[in-house]
Amino acid sequence: MTIENKYLLEAEDLLRKIVRITSYSGEENEVSLYLLNFLSEKGVDCVRIKNNVVAYSKDFNASKPTLMLNSHIDTVKTSGGYTFDPYNPPLSEEKIWGLGSNDAGGSVVSLIETFLFFNNKSLPFNLLLILSAEEENSGKNGMESVLKKMPNISCAIVGEPTGMRAAVAERGLLVVDAVAQGVSGHAARGEGVNAIYVAIEDINWLKNYKFQIISPLMGEVKTSVTQIEAGIQHNVVPDRCKFVIDIRPTDQYTNSQIMEILKANMKSGLKARSLTNRSSAVSDNHPLVNTADLLGIEKFISPTTSDWMRLKIPAIKMGPGDSSRSHRADEYILKDEIRKGIEGYIDFVNKLEL
Repeated sequence: MTIENKYLLEAEDLLRKIVRITSYSGEENEVSLYLLNFLSEKGVDCVRIKNNVVAYSKDFNASKPTLMLNSHIDTVKTSGGYTFDPYNPPLSEEKIWGLGSNDAGGSVVSLIETFLFFNNKSLPFNLLLILSAEEENSGKNGMESVLKKMPNISCAIVGEPTGMRAAVAERGLLVVDAVAQGVSGHAARGEGVNAIYVAIEDINWLKNYKFQIISPLMGEVKTSVTQIEAGIQHNVVPDRCKFVIDIRPTDQYTNSQIMEILKANMKSGLKARSLTNRSSAVSDNHPLVNTADLLGIEKFISPTTSDWMRLKIPAIKMGPGDSSRSHRADEYILKDEIRKGIEGYIDFVNKLEL
């Protein structure tokens, strides 16, 4: 369908305003209050749970099924390389610039306008809008804190920049802090045990190891060493070398199983930051997937995580924007992508049968 111009103009204006508000994970208070006030002024029944904003559709009825519309309002820290002030971005005829504009501001404003479009219309199910905090850092005050206080939710659309393709599965996330132990000594005399070399052995093992079970849906488990730190000065053999492992599990392994394999094969001490960031998938015959097929929406498997991993209900991940722009300098989203986001969401809700 073609939306009324007012929804697009309002979405663009709202996004321009919220990208100018600092909203790093754990620091979403100001943007959370702004969005709460925005919805309240529209007559929406909404509340704030910590820095999360929750809005209930008009005449919400607990006896009906509930579709949750979700996206996150927090951002990562500003990366280097911006050619403009990310909190005072330039205006453009085609784009909206700024930190969080693509990930996931475009989804946030598109879902808000979709929610408002249906708020005074009759649907066979409830709409529940959750604008969540602390998604980027998997914080305890984000989606997990909200779900404890929610009514029964039937299924969800999680808004992330997917080009309005529907992710029917996504990999999990396992971040491991590793510490290789050595013995300090004077470099000139060849004393000690160099912890860096111990770490290198483990890193080489990680580089070459292939997890045996390959997922028909998601492929292989992906493992990367993304940070390393050691040494205090040039002539001291380091007795500790710390490194970080980023692992993207599939549906074939739990995070605990992966940790058992690592510990059995590596010398370094290993500690998982969280074991709960699991992979997610929705069944092929769920109404969400049926609706995507009906509308001819492309389906795919997402390599990135989202608040989906905190849900225990069927979901798909779908939103305007391009994931490749996320967490990069000079972030932006196209105005046309926002239009397609609102239109796509509205079409989806109209066709969904729960």
